[in-house]
Amino acid sequence: MVALPRLILCLATLAVSVTATSLGISPRVAHGSGRSVPRGWSLHRRADPDTVIPLKFTLTQSNLDKLDAYLLDIADPYSPNYGNHWSYAKVAETFRPSEESVAAVHSWLVNDLGIDSHKVQVNRKGDTVQLNVTVAEAEDMLGAEYYVYRSGEGGDERIGCHEGYSLPEKVSKHVDFVRPTTHLGRPRLTRRDGFVNGTPGAGQAHAGPRIKKTVEKSKLQAMGCDQAVTLDCLRDLYDFHYTPVSGKKNSVAVAEWEEEIFQQSDLNQFFAMYEPSLVGSEPIVISIENGTIAPPGDFGEATLDISLVMGLLGPKQNLTVYQVGQTSGLQQPIDELVAAFDSSFCDLDPVNQEGLTDCGNKPRANVVSISYHFEPDYIEPTITPIVQRECAEIGKLSLTGMTFVASSGDGGVGYSQAEACLVNGTLEFFVDEGSFVGQFPASCPYVTAVGATSVTPGNSVSDPETATTAFPSGGGFSNNFPRQKWQEAAVSNYIKNFAPAYGPDIYNRSGRAYPDVAANGFPTIIVEDGGTVITGGTSASAPIFAAFVAAVNDARLAHKKKPLGWINPALYSSHLAHAFNDITNGTNPGCGTDGFPAAPGWDPITGLGTVNFPKFLKALLDLP
Repeated sequence: MVALPRLILCLATLAVSVTATSLGISPRVAHGSGRSVPRGWSLHRRADPDTVIPLKFTLTQSNLDKLDAYLLDIADPYSPNYGNHWSYAKVAETFRPSEESVAAVHSWLVNDLGIDSHKVQVNRKGDTVQLNVTVAEAEDMLGAEYYVYRSGEGGDERIGCHEGYSLPEKVSKHVDFVRPTTHLGRPRLTRRDGFVNGTPGAGQAHAGPRIKKTVEKSKLQAMGCDQAVTLDCLRDLYDFHYTPVSGKKNSVAVAEWEEEIFQQSDLNQFFAMYEPSLVGSEPIVISIENGTIAPPGDFGEATLDISLVMGLLGPKQNLTVYQVGQTSGLQQPIDELVAAFDSSFCDLDPVNQEGLTDCGNKPRANVVSISYHFEPDYIEPTITPIVQRECAEIGKLSLTGMTFVASSGDGGVGYSQAEACLVNGTLEFFVDEGSFVGQFPASCPYVTAVGATSVTPGNSVSDPETATTAFPSGGGFSNNFPRQKWQEAAVSNYIKNFAPAYGPDIYNRSGRAYPDVAANGFPTIIVEDGGTVITGGTSASAPIFAAFVAAVNDARLAHKKKPLGWINPALYSSHLAHAFNDITNGTNPGCGTDGFPAAPGWDPITGLGTVNFPKFLKALLDLP
């Protein structure tokens, strides 16, 4: 028997009687239909039939088909219930899996398969059913073949069944997915840039500014905002001159993963140059899953996010940093963050403490900025159920009044900085052909996705910006999430009047369209590891927009109103029609095309445009 790190448990084998007759009591349907070994992993060998694994059935939630309606009821500015956010208890109760779902899975395991009912565990929230079985027993139960997989030379080993599995029809409709099966989770990073064996690892948290170069401090004063974007440049670009007044009533956060950390000395040096009132001010660091800011680490992303949000909002608004560590289980990076806010999403093994340990025990911020992406957005059996479940969890948290902001990506119409495309249905990296591929979480409709703009070389902040040319700003159409009605008019106008005549196989015209808005993404000045650096990416754009939303929340709280929460329906409404600077120049090339061109109104590079903050503030402050 091979010991696999944390995932394979050395326990006594359960006596599970599985016969051909018992498997035939209900027609079986393919539930997880894998096609190939997941990205970042290689097939090592067949799994030892006597190895014991924790088999976990994640149950279908109730009322998910009504999530959009629930959200629109409180987030549509035309709704009489606008701003009436839900309690966390109401969210948990509304979406809890039905007793029928729990009973169906439990009955199959106990009555049909003859498993001792004491061996079958239902978690306290009633959304997972788990038992420990041998590989041989799991293969009989699921009609699957289990293998051991490796990541890199001497890397992690995991067990799974990449070719798929099946469940009885009467059980399948009650189960979202079973683990471990086709989804192996994420390998541990072998390089700080988040790439494994030359391509992005499955479920990794990818970040890092697209461009980075050092610049002599003495030369900065002679550089305009087209060459070096400072806090003053951003204030002038968007007429952002706001001083928070609500104190601790308001909250805003940036989320950082794994090795992306910051140094207080870098922040102090940056603030000494551009916002002296902040020198010595420290963000509040909240560790999730043992996340730490102790070296060694990469200082680029976290430093960029923190410098921009703190710098724009000033000393009267605290900033929280969610520093998320890396588990070695099946959890996705976004799982760790969501679970820290919402205990109902925790995937904790009550016997062996396997999986997530921070469960609903972390303070929630009104606004959370995410400058990372975790999965490509395309239809893939091992990815699609995961991103759909995670997006729903973000939507559920949005019901409580949280706003999630995410960068739209730096790969144009391709996925990630590697600008991957779909070639004959397969995700291919570093290619110059294929269909467009979005990225998650930007593609989730409950996230506000932010694209990147720049000041045209030779221009000033008084001139219109353009979509970035230093890198292709991410944007396009989701393959996993349908277009929402709140953006239908704006997006249909673009497709009808401005979209290139690409064939239907190139992008999904009916998908959720993103980004929603844009903000300057290059060339941003930060201090990194003691040096002055020009950097950029939509990684800069997201925290800039998050700072604007936090400022609006501050003003609403001062007027005894509630935070904005899910903001997307309001952004596309007539209330904010004149609150944006329309961006009409630029493209986001990729996959052997010029991508999409910017155009009047919404476009899939810069969204609705950049914020004119006084108009933005007034329009959102006027809402109930």
